[in-house]
Amino acid sequence: MKDTIENKVDAGVMLPLMEEFYTIQGEGFHTGTAAYFIRIGGCDVGCHWCDVKESWNAETHPPTAIEHIVENADKWSKTIVITGGEPLTWNMQPLTTALKDRGMTVHIETSGAYPLTGTWDWICLSPKKVKMPVPEIYKEANELKVIVYNKNDFAFAKAESEKVSSSCQLFLQPEWSVREKMIPLITEFVMENPEWRVSLQTHKYLNIP
Repeated sequence: MKDTIENKVDAGVMLPLMEEFYTIQGEGFHTGTAAYFIRIGGCDVGCHWCDVKESWNAETHPPTAIEHIVENADKWSKTIVITGGEPLTWNMQPLTTALKDRGMTVHIETSGAYPLTGTWDWICLSPKKVKMPVPEIYKEANELKVIVYNKNDFAFAKAESEKVSSSCQLFLQPEWSVREKMIPLITEFVMENPEWRVSLQTHKYLNIP
């Protein structure tokens, strides 16, 4: 039985589901819009400031049939956000196909550390220095969201922006624990580089998931 489940997870027809919830998108281009979030467990990128470290170990999250995930999502919204963890750890094609068969718009939030699988309407790429994105994902990204933890991240953001397409939306977002220190620097940077926009974790201000 275990081998059967492992095979299904490898195929993407079962996924380690951490949580799912209907809420307001708090970050990036779609801030303020309602969406159903599906958080998939498993991530080895290991950002020290990650606010969902409980997502890292996939073995703590039950392998769940994608039919069950899709059925739940369809009760709440036609806009779906797949996040993690790092969802591209797994094969996303079966899940995204099933969601789109129901007429849903499907977004992903990813570090890009693994090859892109799945069919997406919106790709938010949030690159991390500790495990850089695979090269081919940059041109597919609709949105580049760089987390700013210290001053060095501005140079990193500029370098990453040179890899994406000219139509990709550029965002800088302060890491939550240092937001008071970083927001003035981000504000100054965006005013000097108006191709960038500010992203804030507004869901935390709203006290919602």
